[in-house]
Amino acid sequence: MSLDKNIDHDSFYIDGDWVKPATSARIDVIGANTGLSIGSVPEGSNADIDKAVAAARKALDGPWGDTTPAQRAEYMNKFADALEKRAERLSRAVSIQNGMPLALSEQLEGSYVCGLIRYYAALTTNMVVEERRPSPLGFDTLIRKGPVGVVGGIVPWNFPVVLSMMKIGPALATGCTIVLKPSPGTVLDCYIVAEAAAEAGIPAGVINWVPGGRELGAYLVSHPGVDKVAFTGSTGAGRKVAEVCGRLLRPVSLELGGKSAAIILDDVKIEHLLPGLHFASFGNNGQICALSSRILAPASRYDEIVDAIAGLAKGLKVGSSMEKDTQIGPLASEEHRARVEGFIAIGKTEARLVAGGGRPKDAGDGWFVEPTVFADVSNKARIAQEEIFGPVLSVIKYQDEEEAVKIANDSEFGLGGTVWSSDSKRAQAIARRVHTGTIGVNGYMIDIASPFGGIKASGLGREMGPESLAAYQQIKSIYLPAG
Repeated sequence: MSLDKNIDHDSFYIDGDWVKPATSARIDVIGANTGLSIGSVPEGSNADIDKAVAAARKALDGPWGDTTPAQRAEYMNKFADALEKRAERLSRAVSIQNGMPLALSEQLEGSYVCGLIRYYAALTTNMVVEERRPSPLGFDTLIRKGPVGVVGGIVPWNFPVVLSMMKIGPALATGCTIVLKPSPGTVLDCYIVAEAAAEAGIPAGVINWVPGGRELGAYLVSHPGVDKVAFTGSTGAGRKVAEVCGRLLRPVSLELGGKSAAIILDDVKIEHLLPGLHFASFGNNGQICALSSRILAPASRYDEIVDAIAGLAKGLKVGSSMEKDTQIGPLASEEHRARVEGFIAIGKTEARLVAGGGRPKDAGDGWFVEPTVFADVSNKARIAQEEIFGPVLSVIKYQDEEEAVKIANDSEFGLGGTVWSSDSKRAQAIARRVHTGTIGVNGYMIDIASPFGGIKASGLGREMGPESLAAYQQIKSIYLPAG
């Protein structure tokens, strides 16, 4: 697949083959840099989901269900090798669709995903599926861990490949099969991933893709053939998914929104703060759920820190996501830019604008927004409490560490966060007191080997690390007679 011309697909990857869609409906793929069409793919229907779920069930009840952990690990390593061959195509496909700066896409959507699958392959190799446990009552029990079954995975547009692999990895490791519903905003990349799965010899029906919108996702979530749902998206949509799964008593993991705090301590060195804060607060054009978008600055250095962060924002290179030196690309869609600009308009009534606030004059015709910083922000302001999901920061003043922690915890969300200090032990002590699922000291990067997820309105369950496997397994106790 070349990206030098429009890419049009006519089928879905279902049951190990390229399958014609049930209807003629199509998704027009719009490039974030230009606002113009860059391709199209079929739009999935309920009938296509039915076919994909049936294929996943057949594979689960068939040869895939009989695989050993070692055999699954071998498939996964081949899959990672096939993805690695396509790393450049994957990163470019993502960047041209959603505006992710190419340098970031190459690092994460192209390279990180290969390491992620290999990590799960290593976990699989050493997986214990049955344990004999002695009972204090005088008999033994066999504790057996098996696949939860057919997984319905729903993936958003901001990191389509990474977030897919965060579901595919544990699903394959535990012997599950999966049907993925990618966002209509990023659909070209899943065809490349499907190619890699086919090359790796992943058995038919184990991984299936059906692109479509919210209605299709709702159908997948409620499908009677699905045993578990893995969802990444907004908190509002996650609540709806949780309601359906609760009624069906269906296991669900939810990785949702955030409004995380960066606590800047009074001993921080500005020259050490700014390079890390660039990714931790402005990464992927502000379109990361775990970004530190509330900047908590000490009163004793407030003006200095405001000026430094405003300078950082003004100095970031805004431009085409396909240029290697771009630091801020366009937002993912015209609709999303309108939403972000709506919050900027609200911010101008709530706080003092110190950087950005408009559209860059020379960036092009895509969906660009200037990196924007507000100062003198109350933590009660809408721009401090609601997830904007764009390059917009709110700098909030605090008097002492107690107030900083209190402000950081005064949020319905709890997904990410950072603490910045010249004293790592001091920063770690603060980090332990922040109510959140993840937090970084003097930086932020999601670790493949560590659990990732949120508390409160930021979700349920964990992805990544060995802890993620439990959500894809069911446990059976087999009681053995005494003697």
